[in-house]
Amino acid sequence: MKKFSILMVIAMLALALAPTTAQSELPKIGFLPGVVDPFYEVMELGVNQAVADFGLEVVTQFPQDWGPSEQTPILDAMVARGDLDYLIIAPTDKEQMIAPLQAAVDAGIKVITVDTFLGDGDYVNGPVTFPLSYIGSDNVEGGRIAAEALAEVLGGQGKVYVQNTNVGVSTTEQRGQGFIEGIAAYPGMQLVGMDYNLDDANTAAEQTAAVLQREPDLAGIFGVNVFSAQGAGNAVISAGLGGQVQVIAFDATQFAIEQLRAGVVTLVIAQKPYDMGYLAVAFAMADWRGVTSLPPRVTTGYAVITAENVDDPEVARFIYQVP
Repeated sequence: MKKFSILMVIAMLALALAPTTAQSELPKIGFLPGVVDPFYEVMELGVNQAVADFGLEVVTQFPQDWGPSEQTPILDAMVARGDLDYLIIAPTDKEQMIAPLQAAVDAGIKVITVDTFLGDGDYVNGPVTFPLSYIGSDNVEGGRIAAEALAEVLGGQGKVYVQNTNVGVSTTEQRGQGFIEGIAAYPGMQLVGMDYNLDDANTAAEQTAAVLQREPDLAGIFGVNVFSAQGAGNAVISAGLGGQVQVIAFDATQFAIEQLRAGVVTLVIAQKPYDMGYLAVAFAMADWRGVTSLPPRVTTGYAVITAENVDDPEVARFIYQVP
């Protein structure tokens, strides 16, 4: 029941069987992503398409920088509007965003988290249970996929490094965890470090450049998100090591795909942000119609993009492209 296609059918059936409702009686949706980047811009496309399909209205605002200090005032302003029924949000910290979102719930807004989660992500038995659902990737599995792919390219031998983002972000912590667990299965692989770039590609590039100097035999890098992979790739290019230091990029941005085609990036792991956004709106509508069986956790899967399959239309559709 966790497969996206099955859940979408259930949600759509719930909507199709419901009586027609005037737009003035339909819920109003708030969408608050984590930051301005291609991943969330594609998610917004999914939200907007679902809103159009269901005849809804959405209020969207992007934080310019990642973090609770940037996201919380926007959230508070959305709550203060007094006209939102549902909030689709990517919490920028799994602990610090609990209280602000609890306040939203207390104000009568139902919360659906996408991409990132609150607490431990278990909204049934965990410490945080007020969100309707968490819709996102299995990020530990994503980290393992990255580790296995890198180990295969390197023949199970070599030093590797992780470019991470912020401490306290559920998704990237899990990707780092999955990568470390995956690398541990290869005795010939050595993890030489993990840095946090605070979602800044320039910082990621500086940190990676320092590691390349410190570890001249570094063989591979895992960039856990858009900014991490971009910065790591830039540092590798600047050092003249394109094709020598293998980079696994998480998130299929246009830049990551360009690096893949250039041979700097070995593999790109694409999430499905469009599906996350669309399904979150469908869940809100199904809940509005009275559906009580919506699952509290939905995984949307990955597409693994390589130089061999990047031009396959069935794979290329997962590249983050914003009109």
